[in-house]
Amino acid sequence: MSIGNICLAILVFSLIIIIHEFGHFIVAKINKVGVIEFSLGMGPRIISWGRTPAGRKVLFFKTTNYLNEHPEFEGNTLYSWKILPFGGSCMMLGEEEDVDDERAFGHKSVYARMAIIFAGPFFNFILAFILSLIVIGSIGYDPALVTEVEPGQPMAEAGLKEGDIITEINGRNIVLGRELSYYRLFHPFTDAPVEITYERNGEEREIVVTPELMTQEDGTQAYRLGFAHNSNIIRWKAGVVGTLKYAAYEVKFWIWTTVESLGQMIQGKVKAEEISGPVGIVKTVGDVVDESSKGEDGGAAKVALNLAIISILLTANLGVMNLLPIPALDGGRLLFLIIEWIRRKPLPAKFENYVNVGGFMLLMLLMVFILINDVIKLV
Repeated sequence: MSIGNICLAILVFSLIIIIHEFGHFIVAKINKVGVIEFSLGMGPRIISWGRTPAGRKVLFFKTTNYLNEHPEFEGNTLYSWKILPFGGSCMMLGEEEDVDDERAFGHKSVYARMAIIFAGPFFNFILAFILSLIVIGSIGYDPALVTEVEPGQPMAEAGLKEGDIITEINGRNIVLGRELSYYRLFHPFTDAPVEITYERNGEEREIVVTPELMTQEDGTQAYRLGFAHNSNIIRWKAGVVGTLKYAAYEVKFWIWTTVESLGQMIQGKVKAEEISGPVGIVKTVGDVVDESSKGEDGGAAKVALNLAIISILLTANLGVMNLLPIPALDGGRLLFLIIEWIRRKPLPAKFENYVNVGGFMLLMLLMVFILINDVIKLV
């Protein structure tokens, strides 16, 4: 993988992180919470800039000790770029400790604090929606269109025809062709009847089909219905209203896919080698760039479009993951705030700190495992 691809991957990852942190930042500012530092990356600072009474000042490779010894930065936000390109932070006044200041995070109402914490993941979903508008406005959406029906098989016997559009399967609403593909991946067919709703010439029809055990090309057996459908190959253009609608469906699809994938992990149906972290993401983005630039239709526009598509997946994934009720994540902090709202008083600070520190340590162990897993796969 080339240095250029790695830089592109880091750029994509950085954009997603900075939008997440900007969500926290802007809502904190709206609620008049003091933001001490807004940073991209982790670890030592490369460059920082902030306002002092004498005007803006740029700092190179300055440590926390330097900042502590120079009170002229107090009361203003320091903007930093740190050496490790993964992660970011929006450090707020009184976020981790009790500070006697009306601008402190802990002195704001529980509703204001919930809004600030939720804003990070919410801005990830906003980014996913904006990118979806660009993609669907450029190439359209993928309908759940039936492209082939095998004669004599269950779907053909039930009356399904090429050109029909699947709209529902076993009560699950279907809009995009990929939704149908992923539904079949997460919920493989068995000998149980399958309820399908489809549309033909604007008319909605319902059928109940029982899958048959068939021998596949590789010799294995699986329950099948005997039909093929569009999965992100055929694209239909939509008008302005349609583009807005299908962009929302695109975001919903990736949120649902992330939630379903998490369910598969919890059930032990996902193997360790199928889990990727930052290194795996960099490789995937690099592969996308390489594939997009090949062929006669390859070029900067195609590369940009495919980067937008993978960014939708990544930013929606980050939004969902951060909302999980795990200590040290936004979802864990939201859970504490919801408990505080129910109890009408906060949980003991010592208990909350212990839980957050424990959760953070477990999170770091998981990150180390994923990093090692990524490196092994890369090698």
